[in-house]
Amino acid sequence: MTDHFRGTLVGEALVGEGPEIAHIDLVIGSRGGPVEQAFVNALASPAVGHTPLLAVLEPNLPAKPYTLMVNKVTIKRAGQAVLIFGPAQAAVAKAVMDCVSEGTLPAEMADDIMIIVSVFIEWDAKDKTKVYDYNYQATKLAIERAVARKPTAKEVLAGKDLAKHPFA
Repeated sequence: MTDHFRGTLVGEALVGEGPEIAHIDLVIGSRGGPVEQAFVNALASPAVGHTPLLAVLEPNLPAKPYTLMVNKVTIKRAGQAVLIFGPAQAAVAKAVMDCVSEGTLPAEMADDIMIIVSVFIEWDAKDKTKVYDYNYQATKLAIERAVARKPTAKEVLAGKDLAKHPFA
């Protein structure tokens, strides 16, 4: 395990607009550490409306490193479930694998690290293409930020007084 991947990396990204907007929070950590423990606990503890699932490119082809998706919003109807278990799941898996392909996540470490991705799918979202595109972009950006340890505290301090949260 390289020093760069020791401990827990945290990433966040907001991409898109409208009801299909994607907000991703994620953690990346090594097997044997707290991310693996959280991964296993979440996978073994589904709750009504909150079903953790592995990010897969297609059935029987999971992302490596293994990536667990957890939904931020309670799934209340079948259409919302289809968006999570379809385009969002495929988008997250593709973003992870593109990060491996591009070297952001080292391929030689794919069996040594695990990722948990928290995914936001609004109840009114309907456009599968936007859900896929926005979640792909947000996941990829969140991974890149986590690995680069961005933003730095200095960057956050520089922007804190001008920050305008889009939902505040």
